[in-house]
Amino acid sequence: MDNLLQVSDLKKYYPVRSGLLGRVTKWVRAVDRVSFTIRPGETLGLVGESGCGKTTVGRSILQLIKPTGGSVNFEGFELVGMSERELLKRRTRMQIIFQDPYSSLNPRRVVLDLVGEGIAEHGIVKDLAAKKERVVALLERVGLSSQILYRYPHEFSGGQRQRIAIARAISLHPALLVCDEPVSALDVSIQAQIINLLIELRNELQMAYLFIAHDLGVVKHISHRIAVMYLGQIVELSPATELFEKPMHPYTAALLSAIPIPDPENRRQRIILTGEVDNTIDFSNGCCFAARCPMVMDQCRHQEPPVRFINPEHFVKCFRAGDANV
Repeated sequence: MDNLLQVSDLKKYYPVRSGLLGRVTKWVRAVDRVSFTIRPGETLGLVGESGCGKTTVGRSILQLIKPTGGSVNFEGFELVGMSERELLKRRTRMQIIFQDPYSSLNPRRVVLDLVGEGIAEHGIVKDLAAKKERVVALLERVGLSSQILYRYPHEFSGGQRQRIAIARAISLHPALLVCDEPVSALDVSIQAQIINLLIELRNELQMAYLFIAHDLGVVKHISHRIAVMYLGQIVELSPATELFEKPMHPYTAALLSAIPIPDPENRRQRIILTGEVDNTIDFSNGCCFAARCPMVMDQCRHQEPPVRFINPEHFVKCFRAGDANV
């Protein structure tokens, strides 16, 4: 099966300036040589601690943030370096759902305009009546009433606002939807409803998702494969079931150990990570996780671990991948 999206060696570095002249003294490697693929209709979960670069990856793919380097190939088109005019043609095929639905919806516009802006801008509808009909159908598809067309975002709950954002995102029938922590700002009961809605829409519309989150429990429920990020790098990528059953990277094992399990007899031993995080360090001569790894060796501090393939669908960046203690 051909890949819908192929990200290769993606980088995004931010300069750190100091002194009177504002000279660049070091770089923050927000995204550092990230590579992965997404197939049509597939959901790739992207997980990691806050600040590891997940959101930067998603926005760099959409070219909302211009990458420092690397390649983003979407439906056979290279997006990095593409002109704004050409990018506009691709925008209908890739959309994003933001974390906070309140800040991502214009508070001065009613629902009809919020959801219908894209279809009007791209000429999909020709008049107000057609726009209204299309918006009503979208609202009903995400579980909202047609009676809310002329209401403003502040009149809705967080879950309702996120449903409006989802309706807006699917209005152009995209092939790829970047979901940037779409449920983290919602109550747990509402989270389940939104996740189930996203699964239904994915299956019905045959969309692919890049699902960004820090909650592994949520990611497991929706993802086919999961990529684990640490300080701008993907340290492990695997099918979801395999990752949960047999994590190969110490950081993945630590994340999994933090997931609450209601059964006392099946609880994992909690792995507590120590040490400081400094995402401005150049890790080209060592492992990015060495400072906090409970299994660190001297080799890890001086040599970057290679990418090791456990099988064609599962790779890990760790010298000790597969050790009994992981």
